[in-house]
Amino acid sequence: MGGSLWNVVRHDRIAVATFVRPPRNFMSFAAMTELESVLRELGDDDEVNVVVLTGGVPGYFVAHADLDDLRALGSGQAVEGDPASWGRAFALLDSIPQPVIAANNGQAWGGGCELSLACTMRVAAASAHYAQPEVNVGIIPGAGGTQRLPRLVGAGRAAELVLSGRVVGAEEAVAIGLVNAVLPDEGFVDAVVAWARPMADKPRGALAAAKRAVVEGMKLSLADGLALEGRLFFELQRGGEALDLQRRALDRYDAADPGATVEL
Repeated sequence: MGGSLWNVVRHDRIAVATFVRPPRNFMSFAAMTELESVLRELGDDDEVNVVVLTGGVPGYFVAHADLDDLRALGSGQAVEGDPASWGRAFALLDSIPQPVIAANNGQAWGGGCELSLACTMRVAAASAHYAQPEVNVGIIPGAGGTQRLPRLVGAGRAAELVLSGRVVGAEEAVAIGLVNAVLPDEGFVDAVVAWARPMADKPRGALAAAKRAVVEGMKLSLADGLALEGRLFFELQRGGEALDLQRRALDRYDAADPGATVEL
């Protein structure tokens, strides 16, 4: 599966989609249009529980949006691919049932940083770095950077990063909550797959509902978010899979010594 710019490889129930557009992995409209198609196909695949996005050019996740495309668009010229695919692809990152992990193995600036922000989670290689440098070329982030970044790191810190355009290394990124984990450069993709495997091994229905509760809940008031969580909880609890898994957990408790910790 995949196309000319995105290659998809399965690791059991984890699908790793790798972006390869030498020399610097600029995200063109054509590349984003292809990613939209990849996400739609993976979202419909019942055998995939987790999706990982990563870069296949050494030193780059997505360097940033293709400036040639942006200049052509601003001049009213035709471009390859659909400019509206950025919005649709980012919406799919929210709406497909699988959690999506942005695995940054290099530069993720501008649109590359915004692609990371739009994913459910982010992990970084030790050498990875992030930036929203749009102010340096006379624009502002246009694919969610001014909106998603404050929700992750706080309004004040996000404002400083957007207004300065400065680069954030992996260790700072994890310290401020921009990424979930920093993993070694050597064998990075294998390390990401190992990091994601505990999620991928969970019951698919619960995994999808948990993602939905978190992602959609962040867009709602607390009361509405709690109502959504409650609806999803009861939908799962009425299913046969949950009842079976809970029965097994009770059997493990019955078999364990009093005071022992029992894994659910």
